[in-house]
Amino acid sequence: MTRMLASVVDIQEAETAIHAGADIIDLKNPLAGALGALPIEQVRSIVDRIAQRRPVSATIGDLPADPATLTEAIHNTAATHVDYVKVGFFSNENLDECLRSIADITAGRAIIAVLFADRNPPLDRLAEFAEAGFRGVMLDTADKQKGHLLEHIEVNRLSRFIAKAGDLELLSGLAGSLRLQDIPRLLPLNPDYLGFRGALCEHSSRVGRIESARLTSIRTAVQNRPVISNEGKVALTHDIG
Repeated sequence: MTRMLASVVDIQEAETAIHAGADIIDLKNPLAGALGALPIEQVRSIVDRIAQRRPVSATIGDLPADPATLTEAIHNTAATHVDYVKVGFFSNENLDECLRSIADITAGRAIIAVLFADRNPPLDRLAEFAEAGFRGVMLDTADKQKGHLLEHIEVNRLSRFIAKAGDLELLSGLAGSLRLQDIPRLLPLNPDYLGFRGALCEHSSRVGRIESARLTSIRTAVQNRPVISNEGKVALTHDIG
């Protein structure tokens, strides 16, 4: 079953997302880029307050493809006890070196690789992410001003991406300025989750504040099932949480 990921910037938005039934809470700073990171202490504080009610992911920031930089950021973010650490690969630069370095620290950590449909993503190398110990792969967009996911990649390629991830026992996720009207086209592909930010916010601006009504509309479209209780952490498919 496809689940809903809601990207939030603070505890107030996180609580709104939980109340609306989002399955996973994703911590990021949209003012700082596609995968802008929140301060580590803020991530830790939010995790402490909500981690028993929903799985939490957090981005490490729009960082260069430097193995030492990435592994340090992963280590620091994982130390907040988030359930998932999201790492962006904005190009193929130093990919071999980065994967070798990250492979040394994946044990005991659930790391999600974020690839970008508008940056020539290495979709033919998913097996290497699996071999390095990543828990999942996600397709997003880097430049939020240049269209949503489906303007950069065909549905049949998304289908192959999701199928390959499943074959490799990797979680699969789709994001990238997704809109309410995109959901019926993406659900038949059976990704493990769909990620949203802009569609949840006032004026559909990813730097705006999340609105409860928008959250509820997206959540209803993604999941035709009762709203999840706030009691207890959600058990998602493929060992999320």
